[in-house]
Amino acid sequence: MRFSSVIAGVGLLLTGAAALDKPLDIQVEKAVECSRKTKTGDKVDVHYRGTLEKDGSEFDASYNRGTPLSFHVGKGQVIKGWDQGLLDMCPGEKRRLTIQPEWGYGSRGMGPIPANSVLIFETELVSIAGVEPEGDKAEL
Repeated sequence: MRFSSVIAGVGLLLTGAAALDKPLDIQVEKAVECSRKTKTGDKVDVHYRGTLEKDGSEFDASYNRGTPLSFHVGKGQVIKGWDQGLLDMCPGEKRRLTIQPEWGYGSRGMGPIPANSVLIFETELVSIAGVEPEGDKAEL
């Protein structure tokens, strides 16, 4: 009986540790209602601004170029934090993604992004390819 209590206790500890390991934090900054949200495989256009958590410095922004980034969600064309963080999103919705290194660029870094950086992305879903805009829906 005592052995099973220890095993159950270890299970609780492991469950708690997994809950603390949060590689992605999603905050909805502007909620939008729609009948069709993003799903794996969708080609999307996304505007974004990327900054480093440690000092707030901007390393890239599609807004500065005036053109959103186009890619297929969930196909590994972008960092894992984006592939997961932009699922179930409506056109016009804005999210702030806080991405830990293991779901960003990890220990290798990339250009102006140092290795092991926590990334903050302000994202805005502009469109989903093949999905007609629904017009102005009420914001949540």
